[in-house]
Amino acid sequence: MSLNTKHIKDEHILPHPLVAVIPVIVLICLLAQVIYLFGSDSLAGGSQIALLMAIAVCISISMWVYHVRWKTFERQMMKTIGDVSPTLLILLAVGMLSGSWMISGVVPTLIYYGVQIMSPSFFLVCSCLICALISVVSGSSWTTIATIGVALLGISHALGISEAWTAGAIISGAYFGDKMSPLSDTTILASSSSNVDLFVHIRYMVYTTVPTFLIALTIYFFAGFGGEGDASTQVAQYTEGLDKTFNISLWTLLVPVITGILIARRVPSLIVLFSSSILAGITALLLQPHILEQIGSGDGLSRASAICRGLAITYFGGTAVDTGFAPLNELVSTNGMAGMLNTIWLILCAMCFGAVMVASRMIESITNVIVSWVRNRFSLVASTVCTGLFFNISTGDQFISIVLTADMYRETYRKQGYERRLLSRTTEDAATVTSVLIPWNTCGMTQATVLGVATLTYLPYCFFNYLSPLMALFMAAIGWKIKREEVPLDTVAQE
Repeated sequence: MSLNTKHIKDEHILPHPLVAVIPVIVLICLLAQVIYLFGSDSLAGGSQIALLMAIAVCISISMWVYHVRWKTFERQMMKTIGDVSPTLLILLAVGMLSGSWMISGVVPTLIYYGVQIMSPSFFLVCSCLICALISVVSGSSWTTIATIGVALLGISHALGISEAWTAGAIISGAYFGDKMSPLSDTTILASSSSNVDLFVHIRYMVYTTVPTFLIALTIYFFAGFGGEGDASTQVAQYTEGLDKTFNISLWTLLVPVITGILIARRVPSLIVLFSSSILAGITALLLQPHILEQIGSGDGLSRASAICRGLAITYFGGTAVDTGFAPLNELVSTNGMAGMLNTIWLILCAMCFGAVMVASRMIESITNVIVSWVRNRFSLVASTVCTGLFFNISTGDQFISIVLTADMYRETYRKQGYERRLLSRTTEDAATVTSVLIPWNTCGMTQATVLGVATLTYLPYCFFNYLSPLMALFMAAIGWKIKREEVPLDTVAQE
């Protein structure tokens, strides 16, 4: 992804920073009001309206005060939406996956055996470790959360463990793996945007990422104690309800096994998600036809027609299965691709906001002020961290945030004499992991939708995600493993 703004600079002057922050302030105020009024329902329209209002403010100021032409905004919005289109397809595939994995019995089987094997005391730390391992192998936090993350959240319900804590542990593990995996698109993007060899970048991230992850694991380890409660009754209710409703079979686990093989062979994420959904659909036809018939039943339909209709609904619409146990009913209900439409709507609005902020040069004006504060090593890293977080808030997308942050600071790091691997690492410490903490960011919206836990609900428990930028600042303050660049600019920094 690349944001070419050269043509923009030739058309109009740079807005004053105090003017440039107006759309951002408007957006933050409107979103705060939306969250206050609508709570967890803020994704159903309120947040989108807030973004559209902020877009209108940005365009109005730019056109009336700085005489920016509408075509400038139109070109940038078309380019930005085109860049994000693969993400939208992945979201639809995730919707298919979540519905098909549930109705086929994959997730119910994982929950059925998981609640009997996993101890409540070690559940949080195990969840974090499992998600970290899968994410390192797959290179995708989204795929990890949409598959094993959903199953772990179901297990937490049966064990009586807080869904907020569980979601935090799942997200922390998934984003650790996403950040450290050589297969991760964000890792590749951060290294390439900073002109650093991929494995040099990963090795250098170890100094900030591993200590942060160990701190998070320690917190989850101690938080798990005292969580035993009276879980045996709940476990029995969940297992009985699942066993009565679904055909619990180890054969269903062939779906995640084959999915894992596809991931290990580095098959593109979209193909993996779609293929896994089709496999799960076939499994549902073979092992859970009674559930598909229940979902698709209608007047005048034969059993075969009802089963086929049920499978189609599983993929694109909402499903409800009666297990005889209300909390379990809520857990096994799914929304399919339709459940992703509000998220896609919000992503499109967020992308348009980021595009008009770039086209108006307001982003450039604000970041110029931040760069001017750089005086030493700590202020350089702190500015990079703040910029990555700011771009996540203002553009609503981690990929844009990574590219803009690396582009903006590349020359500053060179002039200051610091290695480019410091820039690539700090960009990941700031932009990649904090994206999921922002309700209107693509990552925050997606994970809240997939897990069914509001962003602001799980945010306090995503210790890895908000400790990572703090660790970057700490390492900058003590200067550990940070040294001056001693090689030519066109040579990749080596350890």
